[in-house]
Amino acid sequence: MEVKVLKFGGSSLADALHFGRVADIVKAEESRRYVVPSAPGKRFKEDDKVTDLLYQCYDLSKRGESIDAVFSRIKARYNDIIRDLDLDFSLEDEFAKIYSAIQHLPGRDYVASRGEYLSGLVLANYLGFDFIDAANVIFFKENGTFDSERTNVVLNAILKQHSHAVVPGFYGSMPNGTIKTFSRGGSDITGSIVARAAGADLYENWTDVSGFLKADPRCVDNPKPIKEITYKELRELSYMGATVLHEDAIFPVRFAGIPINIRNTNAPEDPGTMIVSSATYHDGDDVITGVAGKVGFSILNIEKDMMNSEIGFGRRVLEALENNGISFEHLPSGIDTMSVVISTKDLEGKRDKIINDVCRLVEPEFISIEDGLALVAVVGRGMVSNKGTASRVFSACAAASVNIKMIDQGSSELNIIIGVSEDDYIPALRAIYNEFVK
Repeated sequence: MEVKVLKFGGSSLADALHFGRVADIVKAEESRRYVVPSAPGKRFKEDDKVTDLLYQCYDLSKRGESIDAVFSRIKARYNDIIRDLDLDFSLEDEFAKIYSAIQHLPGRDYVASRGEYLSGLVLANYLGFDFIDAANVIFFKENGTFDSERTNVVLNAILKQHSHAVVPGFYGSMPNGTIKTFSRGGSDITGSIVARAAGADLYENWTDVSGFLKADPRCVDNPKPIKEITYKELRELSYMGATVLHEDAIFPVRFAGIPINIRNTNAPEDPGTMIVSSATYHDGDDVITGVAGKVGFSILNIEKDMMNSEIGFGRRVLEALENNGISFEHLPSGIDTMSVVISTKDLEGKRDKIINDVCRLVEPEFISIEDGLALVAVVGRGMVSNKGTASRVFSACAAASVNIKMIDQGSSELNIIIGVSEDDYIPALRAIYNEFVK
């Protein structure tokens, strides 16, 4: 039988109405057997996420202040959901345990994880599914890194004992039994881990948007959705700022070859975006899959005659960056010139030392650091087989009076990255999008 794992974000579980929608989605297909919930998110703009309220409780307790007022708000959120769902179910014993634990400062991770834990208990009861505590099946090593292989073995064995189950997201346990949370995108990561362990045919990641868009809607009006995207394309777009799914959540399912479907809880009829291992298909005339970018970069410009014949020149430049704890983003170069693109924030307090180190190591004829650079990535597997893609990028920018300061194309021909002034960032995004997306 086909197996699907579903993850629901905090906005999808904000209140009883959303819990009802989630239940309808889960029960619509028998193959939807394992569910990973987040803690309830905001119900309206000024509302608080349950996880944020739990963090407040921890901070208050750490200062020796009363948590009663904030903890009462947490209890009310869950009790309202239970009441509105008309459940014969109580969390009072769990509330008492958590309240007592917070008084003894069990750790910030434990406190934060209780939002998902309680959400999982309520959802399991409402769906009639078994509840599996993530602390018993998701493990971290002594150094705090995720123990993927032990988790996969144990979780696989446990899931075989449960035909339908809820596994709360965001947390697992350390070797000593204490709770440990994932740093970012925790529930997304848990969903991916469960999908791998279950040998799922599909991992459905339900959120409040209908998949990925071809551009940032804050920069481009009504961008088209992406129907299908490969893991490699997603990696490129995520790096450049696309944030629907955190990239750490990709690796467990990518390793297992399981596709991901990004779906919208509030519009379950929308097909969303399929994330797949590989594909030759691309959407008709839309050569590109998407365009994304980021601001906040600087260029270290170096000039020296015959640098191309000087063995070890590039290595010594990068050594200067390494010695200052800085990684580079891109490295376009010519015969006598070399440019290193660096995150501007990484240069703080290190500019003079970097210049001095580079001068000492390679003795350039000219060196400078230029700030205010934005990077724009044009990504798409359709670019490989379509001639003139780069020309269209450059022509679109020229028509919009955007000056291109840097060009870098990956060897896979999957992407073209250009550097422009931060003032030209949005005009460049719009111009490129309008050129390729009809």
